[in-house]
Amino acid sequence: MATDFDLIADYREDQGKGASRRLRHEGKVPAIIYGAGRPPRSITFDHNKVIQQLENESFYSSILNVKVGEKRQAAIVKDIQRHPSKRLIMHIDLQRIVEDQAIKMNVPIHYVGEDVAPGVREEGGTVTRMLNDVEVTCLPKDLPEYLEVDISGMDLNDMLYLTDIKIPEGVEIVGMAQAEEEQAQPIVSITFIHEEIIEEEAPEEELEGVEGEEGEEGEAPEGEAAAGDDAEAETPEE
Repeated sequence: MATDFDLIADYREDQGKGASRRLRHEGKVPAIIYGAGRPPRSITFDHNKVIQQLENESFYSSILNVKVGEKRQAAIVKDIQRHPSKRLIMHIDLQRIVEDQAIKMNVPIHYVGEDVAPGVREEGGTVTRMLNDVEVTCLPKDLPEYLEVDISGMDLNDMLYLTDIKIPEGVEIVGMAQAEEEQAQPIVSITFIHEEIIEEEAPEEELEGVEGEEGEEGEAPEGEAAAGDDAEAETPEE
C-alpha cells in the first residue's frame, strides 16, 4: 500500500487565468478535483507545502488525503503543470477515488541488486533501464508504492521483460494481458558498452590567401601579356 499524504486545501470561486495568476502571487497553487460521479471543484493548496511533498517519489503514486475544513476526500494525482524554467507549480489535477472502484496509476520500478549482478561485477557490463515506471490497475487499497525488480542474478547480455515483474495480489499491469508486444517489452538489460575515443584532427593551417595574392599580383593584365608576346615575336634575329 502506498504512503498516505495529507493536503490541506481551500475552496476557490474565482476562475480564469487572471485569478490563477493572483493565487500564484499569493503563494497558492490552483487545482481541480474531479471524478467519483460528482461535479469538479476548484481548490487551492499552499505552494511551499506542495513543493516539499513533491520531493518524495511516493507522492506521485500514493493515495492523497485532501482536506477542506472538516471534509476529507481520497484522491490521486492525474497531472501536474510546472513552470518551464522556475521551481513553480502552476496547476494540479486530482481525481477522487472510492474504495470499491479500480484506479489506474503509473507506479515506479525500483531495480535492486545492480552492484552484485555478475554481468556488472564480474563481466564489466552496464545496466540499461528501458522502463522506469509502469501503469497498473487495482483497488485503492492494493495500490503499491513501487514495483521491485531484482537484477542481482543477471549475466552479461541478459534481459528482463514486462512479464518478469512480480506484482502484488490484486494488481494488474495495464495492457499486458491483451497485447503480445507488451508482454515482450524489455525493461532492463546488462550489456557491454564499447567506448571509442575519437581524436579531433588538428585544424589545417590557413594560408590566408598568400598564394592567391601572389598569383594575382604576378599575373599580367590582359592585353599587356599579349602585347609583350607580339613584341618578342617581331624582334629580328641578329
